[in-house]
Amino acid sequence: ALQAYGLARKALGERDDNPASVALSQKAIRLDPNFAAAYSLLGVGYHNLGQLNLAAENTRKAYELRQRVSERERFEIETSYYNFVTGDLGKVQQSCELWAQAYPRDDVPFTILTGLYFALGQYDKALSEAREAVRLNPASGNNYENLAWSYLFLNRLEEAQATIEVAWAKKLDTSYLHSIAYVLAFFRNDATGMEQQSAWIMGKAGLEDQLLSWEADIAAYFGLQEKSRELSRRAVASAQHAGEKETAAGYEANSSLREALFGNLALARHQADAALELSTGRDVQFEASLVLAMTGDDTRAQALLNDLGKRYPEDTIVQFKELPTVRAQLAMNHNLPLKAIEDLQAAAPYEMGILAIGIVSYPAYVRGEAYLSVHDGVHGAAEFQKIIDHRSAGMHPVGALARLGIARAFELQGERAKAKLAYQDFLTLWKDADPDIPILKEAKAEYAKLN
Repeated sequence: ALQAYGLARKALGERDDNPASVALSQKAIRLDPNFAAAYSLLGVGYHNLGQLNLAAENTRKAYELRQRVSERERFEIETSYYNFVTGDLGKVQQSCELWAQAYPRDDVPFTILTGLYFALGQYDKALSEAREAVRLNPASGNNYENLAWSYLFLNRLEEAQATIEVAWAKKLDTSYLHSIAYVLAFFRNDATGMEQQSAWIMGKAGLEDQLLSWEADIAAYFGLQEKSRELSRRAVASAQHAGEKETAAGYEANSSLREALFGNLALARHQADAALELSTGRDVQFEASLVLAMTGDDTRAQALLNDLGKRYPEDTIVQFKELPTVRAQLAMNHNLPLKAIEDLQAAAPYEMGILAIGIVSYPAYVRGEAYLSVHDGVHGAAEFQKIIDHRSAGMHPVGALARLGIARAFELQGERAKAKLAYQDFLTLWKDADPDIPILKEAKAEYAKLN
């Protein structure tokens, strides 16, 4: 059991091979059903694969067995418990800081803090923690991944690329370094680089489905609706083939949100239902409730919202980001934009955080729409600009629709020349878009009126 556990930690830390780490952790638990640290490591692997319910289940088991472990292992288990079970990010931070004080040569608390600051949108702090993790453990491919992501989210693309190359020079060829290289190639408009990384990733469990989901978001960013749908179907199928049911549900829910944003309301509701049939995990339930709110099914949206709040009473992201966003959308449905803006005040400190590339700020988008509803073009434009300035916006349709939001904001301000340019910016981005997208038809009609 100990040998299997050691190999699982090595697979996760050096290669960031989550499927291998999960399989080896499961082997350790089969050999020793009371192996607390193995349950904790299994929780980490499941979390990295998007299997949040399984992550919480195994982390909770580790927490129940924590009296059997060393002080250092207790820090790791308790931190994971706050991270994956309760979701209390304040306690995650406190636990990591105590852990780092007790074990100043341990890189793991700094690695966890990096992810924490990603979720909070505090990317300068994330960079500082990632650098310290690399300094303490330069043999960890996972630490180089976090450092590269930190640079990328700060728009420091050359340093992100250099970090990947340093890792590869050290023979730390982890799976997710290729994923980051793919994203960097996309931001550089390097089609050849994207193809190279895609060829490496495809066929690999835990990676192929993620890449297909990113490609679906990218296609939607350019208004390629049918292509996005096909890529989403493939992402769902790939995740299901790998046994990642909740991850597949997440892709289905994300696809439903794209349809809602584009104005395809019936299809959006259908896909939200399909996602909920696969899983009622935290993020799946949030996205489904937001879709139902966007498509006018207030009763079901409110029921999901109430359940989410009860299930995750201590979860920072749920309580201060997800619930306020859906509440704000429901307020918009009842023609209460000022209440929507008020509801979203709680999300402000967290709204630009990112849990995975391509996930952008829904609170800012809904707030921007609310400002447009009260004819406040100045504040509306500022919200949409926040999204555009976020590096991940270029990989999600919200980043494209924020450009349309700015055009509408300029029009409300009476800035016709600026509005025309902004509409042109959006329509140029969507020059090859599928012509039957409802929001595209609206944009073209609005632009024609300006002319």
